[in-house]
Amino acid sequence: MSAYDSNNIFAKILRGEIPNHTVYEDEKVLAFLDVMPQARGHVLIVPKTQAVELSDLPLEYAQAVFASAKKIIAAQRKVLQRHGIVQMQLNGQEAGQSVFHYHMHLIPGHLHELEEHEDKMADHAELAALAAQLREAIA
Repeated sequence: MSAYDSNNIFAKILRGEIPNHTVYEDEKVLAFLDVMPQARGHVLIVPKTQAVELSDLPLEYAQAVFASAKKIIAAQRKVLQRHGIVQMQLNGQEAGQSVFHYHMHLIPGHLHELEEHEDKMADHAELAALAAQLREAIA
């Protein structure tokens, strides 16, 4: 396991240094659309604490991640009309983790339909519109 780097992209997003397309936010988590999605509506849930992976994540933040995931999945199903949601979380570089701040992926669709991650940038106007729809469905 590596030490926490406070300059990782999710830490910068949490500090407001990098914009995002927020879907849900509370005092413990920020959830936003992935700008390099594996499928339309790919959401990342990031806890507002320094944790590299699940083994570092305080239980109260793990509970907040899962509570927000339940709300977001319901919104994804309503807005995107996709029942299948891949829930994915990777622990460590050997598992494929590329940003070393704990995060959960919620990806609409079937596992075998998913596109390569970090393959291409999504259209920001489309992401903004979809984020607004998902926020409305969660509210």
